[in-house]
Amino acid sequence: MAESRLIQGRYQLLEVIGRGGMGEVWRARDESLGRQVAVKCLKAHGPHHDQSFTRVLRERFRREARVAAALQHRGVTVVHDFGESEGVLFLVMELLQGRNLSQVLEDNKQHPLPVSDVVDIAEQVADALAYTHQQGIVHRDLKPANIVRLTDGTAKICDFGIARLGADIGFTSRLTGTGVAMGTPHYMSPEQIGGDEVDQRSDLYSLGCVLYELATGVPPFDLEDAWSILIGHRDTPPRPPREHRPELPGYLERLILDLLAKAPEERPRDARELVDRISAARFAASTATVAEGAGGSAVLAGRESEVSHRPPAVDRDPRLPSWTRGMTTGHKAAGAGPRDTPPHGVAGLSAAWTAVPSSSESSESSGPVPDPDSDPDSDVVEEPAPVPSRSVVDALAGRHNAALSLGRLGRWAEAGEVHRAVAAERERLLGADHPDTLASRYEIAFTLSRTGRPDDALREYTHVARVRERVLGADHPDTLAARQETAYALGQMGRPFEAHQEYTAVLAARERTMGADHPDTLRCRHNLAFNLGRLGRPEDSYRMAAEVAAARARVLGPDHPDTLVTRYEVAYALGQLGRWSEALRCYQEVADGRARALGPDHPDTFAARHETGICLGRLGRGAEALKVYEDLVGDRSRVHGATHPETLRARHGLGVSLGRLGRWEEALAESRDLCALRERVLGADHPDTLVSRREIAVALGWLGRWPDALTEYRAVAAARERVLGADHPDTLASRNDEAHCLEQLGRGAEAGEVYRRVAVLRQRQAAGGH
Repeated sequence: MAESRLIQGRYQLLEVIGRGGMGEVWRARDESLGRQVAVKCLKAHGPHHDQSFTRVLRERFRREARVAAALQHRGVTVVHDFGESEGVLFLVMELLQGRNLSQVLEDNKQHPLPVSDVVDIAEQVADALAYTHQQGIVHRDLKPANIVRLTDGTAKICDFGIARLGADIGFTSRLTGTGVAMGTPHYMSPEQIGGDEVDQRSDLYSLGCVLYELATGVPPFDLEDAWSILIGHRDTPPRPPREHRPELPGYLERLILDLLAKAPEERPRDARELVDRISAARFAASTATVAEGAGGSAVLAGRESEVSHRPPAVDRDPRLPSWTRGMTTGHKAAGAGPRDTPPHGVAGLSAAWTAVPSSSESSESSGPVPDPDSDPDSDVVEEPAPVPSRSVVDALAGRHNAALSLGRLGRWAEAGEVHRAVAAERERLLGADHPDTLASRYEIAFTLSRTGRPDDALREYTHVARVRERVLGADHPDTLAARQETAYALGQMGRPFEAHQEYTAVLAARERTMGADHPDTLRCRHNLAFNLGRLGRPEDSYRMAAEVAAARARVLGPDHPDTLVTRYEVAYALGQLGRWSEALRCYQEVADGRARALGPDHPDTFAARHETGICLGRLGRGAEALKVYEDLVGDRSRVHGATHPETLRARHGLGVSLGRLGRWEEALAESRDLCALRERVLGADHPDTLVSRREIAVALGWLGRWPDALTEYRAVAAARERVLGADHPDTLASRNDEAHCLEQLGRGAEAGEVYRRVAVLRQRQAAGGH
C-alpha cells in the first residue's frame, strides 16, 4: 500500500500515524474533497501466514467498517469510506486532532489525571456507549488506546474491529476458534476471560478498568504477565482506588468499583444509568463548598501491601479458555504513583494574571500578591485578598468542565445552574474582571440563549464584552466572541438592525486581525448573511451566503458541516427570492453532503430533507413531496420517537402534501391526529399546535364544511390574539381567514367588519414601524 501512495485515485497517503495488530493508520489527503483524513489499511499477510487466520482478520476489518459506518454520535469516530485496493482493505475515517488516552497517560508519565478530567471522560464515553449499545453493538475491546481525547476536550471511541452486533452471535465463536485474542488483558471482563457470551455490561467493566487507570495511574491488576492479569480480573477484588490516591472523591471510587464487579448483574444496568449517576454526582459536587475540592478522604485503615493483592503467576489454568495461551500483557503501566499536584499546572488560570502557590506551599502560608494599581509610595498599605490555593482553583475548573459536559448533553438548565455557582465563587476568589470569571459568565449567557431567554443572555454577553474590551483589548478574540454572541442575541430578540451593526463591526475587526478566510471570520460573515434575510434583504443575504459557502468549501472542504450550514442558508435565501428550482437543487446537495459527513440519521440531514419536501411542494410536485415526508416521518420516528416535535413537523408536511394532491379527507384525518398530539406534547396554545388547527380548518373548507371551518379559524385567531397580541401578523392572518370563511357562508357584512378591523390594525402597525 505504501508504494502506491494513492488509493483508488483519491486518497493520497502522507505519513504513518499509528500501527497495530491489524495494520497501519495513515494521515492522508482526500483529493476529491480536499480534506485531511485518516486511512486504516489492513496489513498484507504473506503465504506463510495461516490462511484461516488471514480470512478472520479480513472479516474483522470488514466488520469494523460496517459497524462503525452505522454509528452516528459525537462520541464515536466518523467513518467516511471503505473499500479494497490492490488486495488491501482500507477504511477512511475522520482525522482526529488529539491524543488517545494511552498517549495522554504516557505524556503524563503514567501519573493520574485530574479528577475533573477523569469524570468528564467517564461521562462522555458512557454517553457514547449508551448510544452504541442502543444500536445493538458491544465494543468488546475498550481500552485507553481506543479512546481519543480531542484538543477541545471531546472524547471519541474508535476501533470497532472486534465489536459484536447483537443480531450476529455466531461471529464470536468463529473468531475465537482461530486463536485470535479477543481483547486486551488489562481491560477484559471476567466473562470475556472465561469465554462466555458477553453483552453491554462487558464494555462497562472495561470502562471501569480505563477509569481506574486514569484515576490512579495504574490498571486495576498491574501484574507481571498476562496469566496473572487474567486471573486477577476473574478471581481477585481490585484494590480500592483511594488506596492508590487518597484524595479521590468517594463517589468516583464507588462508581469505578461498581463497574468492576465480577458478576455482570452487579454492575450498573446499562450505560445510560451510568451517565445519570455521573451527572447526579457532578451536580451534587457542584453545589458543595469549594473547600471540599481541596480535601481528600483519609487513607483506608488496615491498608495492605500491593504484593498481597497479586495472585501468584501460573503457567496454565484449566478454567481459562485455550485462546488465551501465548497472550502478552501489551502496554504496561509504569507509573510510580500519583503525584501531589495536577500535571499541567493550574487549570483555567493564566500565570500572568495571578500567582498560585506551588505544590510545596499551602494556602495558609502563601504570601500576598501586590496590587498592580497601588501606589508603591503610599503610606497606607491595604491587605490584599489571599491567593486561592491550587486545589480550590482546580475544583472550580472541574465544576466549570462539568457544566460544559451537561451542555454537550443538551441539559442546558442544569449547566446554567452550575455555571452561575462557579461564576459567583470565581468572582469572590479571583475578582469580577478575572478571565475565568468572565468565562463562566459567558457560559451563563450561552445557556440562557439555549433555554429561550435571549434578553437575559444579551445582558450577560454585553457585560462580558465590555469587561473583556477593557481588560484584554477591543480586538482580542475573546472580546470579539462575546460581541458576536451579543449580535446573535439581538437577532433572537427581533432587533435585526442593531444585530447588523454589531456583526458589521465585529466582522471588520476579525478581517483586520485574523484575515478574511479565518474560520471565525467566516462564521461572523455567515451570521451577517443570515441577519440580512431578517432585515428583508434576501438578495444581499443570498450573495453573501454564496460567498461564504465558496470560501468555506475552499478552506474547510465542501462536505464540512460549516460549509453545509452556509449552503443551507444559500438555499433558504433562494427560496425567499422565489427561485425554488435552484433552492431545491441546493437543499438536495446539502442533504446528500450531510448524509456523507454526519450520517443519514443526523438531525441536520433530516432538516435538509424537510426543506427539500417544502421546495417540491412549492414547485407543484406534490407526489414527490409526499414521498419525502413519508420517508422522513418514518426515519424521525425511528430515531427520535413518534411524539418528538420534529417528527410531528414532518407529519405536518405530509398532511399539507395530501391536501395539495386533493386528498382532503386524508389530509383532515392527518391534521386532526397531529393537532391532538401537538396539544398533548406542546400545549394547546403552542404555535405549532395552532398551525395544525388551521390545517384542520383549511381541509374542512375544501370539503365544503364551512361552519366547522369557521369554528376552527376563530379558535386559532382567539388563541393567537391571547398569546401574541391583536396586531401580531399571525393573528391578523387568522382574522383574514375568519373573514374569508364568513364570505363563503354568505355573511358578507360580518366579513367586511373583520376585514376593516384588520386593516386598521395593520395601519397602526405600519405607523408604529415608522
